[in-house]
Amino acid sequence: MPVVSSRLSWWMRLIGVGGLLCVLALQLMHVGRVTSATWDEAHHLFDGYTILKLHDYTLNPEVPPLVKLTAAVPLLHMDLDVPVNRGKAVPEEAFLDGRRFVFGNGGDRVLFPARMACMFFMLVLGLLVSVVAGEMFGVGAGFFALALLVFDPNFLAHGALVTTDVGSACCFLAAVYTFYRYCRKPSWGRLVMAGIAGGLLLAVKFTGIFLFPMLVLAALLEWRLARDARILWQRLGAVVAVGVIAWIVLWSFYGFRYRAAPAGRELNPTLGVYLAKMYDQRAARVLGMVAEHRLLPEAYVWGLENTKNTEFEDNSYFWGRVYRHGNWEYFPVAFLVKSTLPFLFLLCLSGLAWRWGLAGKPREIGFLLIPVVVYFAISMSSDMDIGMRHLLPVYPFLYLLIAGGAVALLARDRRWAVALGVLLCWQMVTSYRVAPAYMAYGNEAWGGPSQVHRYLSDANTDWAQQLKGVKTYLDEGHISNCWFVYFADGAIEPPDYGIHCKRLPTTVSLWWLDLPMQVPPVIDGTVLISDSDLEGIEFGDGALNPYDSFRALKPTAVIQQGVYVYTGRFPVPLAAALVEAHEAQKLAGDGMLEAASEKASDAARLAPGSARVQAALGDVLAAGGKRRDALTHYSTALQAARTVRPDLQEGFAASLKERMERLNAQAAKK
Repeated sequence: MPVVSSRLSWWMRLIGVGGLLCVLALQLMHVGRVTSATWDEAHHLFDGYTILKLHDYTLNPEVPPLVKLTAAVPLLHMDLDVPVNRGKAVPEEAFLDGRRFVFGNGGDRVLFPARMACMFFMLVLGLLVSVVAGEMFGVGAGFFALALLVFDPNFLAHGALVTTDVGSACCFLAAVYTFYRYCRKPSWGRLVMAGIAGGLLLAVKFTGIFLFPMLVLAALLEWRLARDARILWQRLGAVVAVGVIAWIVLWSFYGFRYRAAPAGRELNPTLGVYLAKMYDQRAARVLGMVAEHRLLPEAYVWGLENTKNTEFEDNSYFWGRVYRHGNWEYFPVAFLVKSTLPFLFLLCLSGLAWRWGLAGKPREIGFLLIPVVVYFAISMSSDMDIGMRHLLPVYPFLYLLIAGGAVALLARDRRWAVALGVLLCWQMVTSYRVAPAYMAYGNEAWGGPSQVHRYLSDANTDWAQQLKGVKTYLDEGHISNCWFVYFADGAIEPPDYGIHCKRLPTTVSLWWLDLPMQVPPVIDGTVLISDSDLEGIEFGDGALNPYDSFRALKPTAVIQQGVYVYTGRFPVPLAAALVEAHEAQKLAGDGMLEAASEKASDAARLAPGSARVQAALGDVLAAGGKRRDALTHYSTALQAARTVRPDLQEGFAASLKERMERLNAQAAKK
C-alpha cells in the first residue's frame, strides 16, 4: 500500500508540474506571437546563425554565444537569404545585418521559431524552481514556487525573447543548485555537474562571472556551519575545480579557438583598439594581459571590454530624470516598482517564517540569500541602469525562499493556507490583467503599468516591442498621415511591420545609422512617440529633448503602455534643426559648402540654443576656411553645452574643445 501511495504521489506531482509548465508555455507562445522584434533580437539571432554556419564570432561578440546558438538551431534546416558583411564596425554591422536577415526571410518565419527555442530556458527554469524547492522544503513548496513563477509578468515579458536575461536566471540557479548538492554530499560527479553548469552560465551572459564570489561565500558558510577548517579548504578547492571545468566548457562554445574569426580576419574594431577606449584603464590592462596570454577567447575578452567601453555608454532614466551614469538606488527602486505586490508581501512574510521554522535550515537559506545579496550589491554599483531585466537572476532564489517560508507558515498554522491562496490568485489576476504588455508591468502601489514611465523607462516599459500593436491601431483608425519616433529605429524599422509613417529622428537613426528623413519645423496629423524617446533617454531630457513639449499634452491613446499617440498640429523645431544640421555636416564633408552653409544657418535659426546645431554651423564654417566665425559658433555651442545639462553633454563639450584647439593649431602653423 505505501508503494501504491508513493507512485500515486509521484504521478500527481508529475501531472501538476507538467500542467503548470504547459500553462507557462502557452503564455509564452502568445507573447512570442503578438509582440514585434525587440532591440536586440535580430542581431542576436543572426550572430547565432553565423556562428553555427561559419564558426565566425565577430558579428556580435558583446554577448556570449549560448542563447544565440539555441535560437538559431531551428533555422538550420531553412533555405535562408544571408546578408553579406559590408565591413562596418561592431555593433553597427550586427544591427544592420540582423535586421536584413530577419525581415529578408519573412520576419516571424524565422523569429518565432527562434523565440520558441529560447523558451527552453524559461521552461527549464520553471522545472528547476520546482525541483529545488521540493528538495529543500518539500513537494508543496515546489508547487507553490512554480505557480508563482508561472504568473510573474516580468518573466512572461522576457521568457520568449531571443535575449540573455532569462537564460542567465536559469543558469545561475542551476550553477548554485549543483554546488549546493555537491556540498550536501560531495562526489566527483556532483562537482563535475557544478562545473558544467558554471560553464553554461559563463556562455550565457558576462554577469556569469558573479558566480564565483557567490561560491566562495557559500564555502565560507559551509565552514561556519561545520566549524572545521578541513571543510573550508575542501569547499574552496571545489570552487577552484568548478572554475577550471567552467573555463573549459566556455572555451568549447568558441570551438577552442582564440581568434574570433576564421581565416585570420580581425574584429572591427580590433581588440587592441577597443581596449584603448576603455575608461577603466586598470581593467583594460588586466584584459590586455588575458588576451596576450590567450586565457580567454578573443571574442569573449572583447565582450567583457564592451561592458565598460566609453563609446557605448547608455543613458539611464530614473525618477523622471535622465542620467549619464548609474544610480545606486536604481535597482532597489526598480525591484519595488516592477515586482508584483503578492511577491513583495510573501517576501515580507518570509521574515516572519524565519522565526517559525526557516531558521532550522541555515544551509538552504544561505545558498538562497548569498546570490541575491551579491548580485544586488554588484548591480547597484553598475552604470548599466537600463532595465529591471538585469535583476531577473535574483527572483528564482527569492521564490524559493518564499516557498520555504510558506511551508513554515503552514506548519505553524494551517489557516495560513487562505492567505497564501489569496496571494497566489492575486498573482494570477495580475498577470492576466497586464497581458500581453508584460514589459510595462508595474505594481498597484506605484500606480500600475500606466504610471511606470514616471519612475523608469527603457526596457522597463519600452523595448520597442509594440509595432504589431501600432499597426493594428493605425489600420483600425484608417490613419495614413502619421509621424513616428520609434525607439529601435534602425535596428528594427516600422516598415518591417507595414507601418509607413514619416520618420522623426532618434540619436541612432540620425547620427549613428544616418537613415533618410525630412522633418519640417511644424508637423500635423497623428504623431506616435516611443516612451523612451518621450522621456528623453536618447537625446537627454528637458531642453535637449526634441519631443519634450509632448510630455505636457494628454495623449489620444497609449499603445501597450509604450507608444504614446497624439493628434493635431505640433511644432518640432529642435527635431527639424537637428536633421538640417546633420545634413549640413554631410554636405560640407562632400565639399558642397554653399548648400551646407544654407542648411546649417536654417538649423541655427530654428534652434539657436542647441549646442549640437551651433557646432554643426561651426563645422561648416571651418570647412569653408572661416576660422573666426567657426570659433564663434563653437564657443556658443560650448557655452550651451556647459549650461544645459552639462553632465549629459560632457563628452560633446570635450569634442568641441578639440575642434577649437585643432583650428587654432592650424592657424598657428600658417
